[in-house]
Amino acid sequence: MNTSIKKRLVGNFMIIIVITVLILEVFLVNAVKQYYYKSVEEILSNQIRFSSDFYSKYFSFTNLDDIIIDDVDVFWNQTTAQVQILDLNGKVLMDSIGVLHSSNVIKTNDVIKAVQGEKGTWIGNVDYDTSPVMAISYPLTVEGKTIGVLRFISSLKETNRIILSITKVLLLVGIIVILISGVVSLFLSNTIIKPLKEVTDVAEKMADGQLKVRSYKRFDDEIGKLSDTLNYMAEELIKKELVKNDFISSISHELRTPLTSIKGWAITLKSEDLNDNQLLIDGLDIIEKESDRLTNMVEQLLDFSRFVSGRIILEKERVNIVNSIEHISKQLQPRAIGRNIKFNVSYDLDLPIIVADENRIKQVLINLLDNAFKFTPDGGEVKLTASKYKNSILIEVEDNGCGISEEDLPYIKEKFYKGKNSKSHTGLGLSICDEIIKLHGGSMEIKSKLDEGTLIAVSLPIERGVKE
Repeated sequence: MNTSIKKRLVGNFMIIIVITVLILEVFLVNAVKQYYYKSVEEILSNQIRFSSDFYSKYFSFTNLDDIIIDDVDVFWNQTTAQVQILDLNGKVLMDSIGVLHSSNVIKTNDVIKAVQGEKGTWIGNVDYDTSPVMAISYPLTVEGKTIGVLRFISSLKETNRIILSITKVLLLVGIIVILISGVVSLFLSNTIIKPLKEVTDVAEKMADGQLKVRSYKRFDDEIGKLSDTLNYMAEELIKKELVKNDFISSISHELRTPLTSIKGWAITLKSEDLNDNQLLIDGLDIIEKESDRLTNMVEQLLDFSRFVSGRIILEKERVNIVNSIEHISKQLQPRAIGRNIKFNVSYDLDLPIIVADENRIKQVLINLLDNAFKFTPDGGEVKLTASKYKNSILIEVEDNGCGISEEDLPYIKEKFYKGKNSKSHTGLGLSICDEIIKLHGGSMEIKSKLDEGTLIAVSLPIERGVKE
């Protein structure tokens, strides 16, 4: 899975958190900036209003030009800001820091509003300062008539420095919030992913045939409902499996009697004098062979029924696997000769004694070799080898026949499964072999390539304490 649900959940959580934090950061930084700028504006406004009122109250009888010459300090006693006095045309009559302005005329918004009799505010850049400044302009009035403009100018350098410091702190807090939120997102995603993973694991086990496992319901939510559904499905499958197995067992037992009768009568009729009636002889041969084939299928079905119901009992004893291999080799050699198939049998002479059900082990080997002969063309080759590997005996059956396709290979050991090129009659042979080997504590692996051949490796454990 390239992208897991956990990654998508955490990713979506983080996108929402980052966007939210960024919006809050922008809002908070802007609010801090507005707050500090508003504070500077309020301070300057109070100072300039006081100075303007002071002039109107005590110096309104004095000409503006005269007071600039004699009592100009009255305007900047109340502030540390730069002070300018302008006439109604915006011409600078006086500047507390002696800055020369181009053409000595200022036409900014604050000055225009002050000329109109209102307080004006302007923020911008000036030639004589590297930082932005805030200018507050206020009308100077005499008997309600505006005669000039008083202008206070303050640098925003310190204010911007404070705002920048607060912005850095807010950014740091934002990063910490994002990191903490990321950890919380991982935790929250696990509360969803963990139950999903548990349900998925249970579903995989059920798909593998382990229908007795159950999904634990943590919460009464959608995932809990899925757990209930899986459990219900498993119970229904078990019921259907029992019905199927009972049917297979019953029908298999019922078929044995008529098959025995059919074969018996075919043999009896063949023993009679048929007057060289070749057609009748051939027909009886066919009836006998097909009866044997059907009997073999019925036996497989019965074996399958016993395995799935747990009624199979292994009759274990000390077994010399070499003797079993030699017996099977002699039994199948005529079949190989008849089809011109090269049947090679090799084994280590010092193979240890194992504890097993010899008849069942023979059943496995005969079934595997029967498949090898069945899928190998005339003139082909079949190999049977046995050797000691670690604490096990490794038996391999290899052929150079038609092989098994990649799409069939994962399912070839499943019950009743028959691939597209399969010549099997029931699809139970390999499944039964696998069950027998598992009951012995061993394993069976199948490797195959289409049109190249198949290798089946059976591993049987050597029990401790067993000696030759």
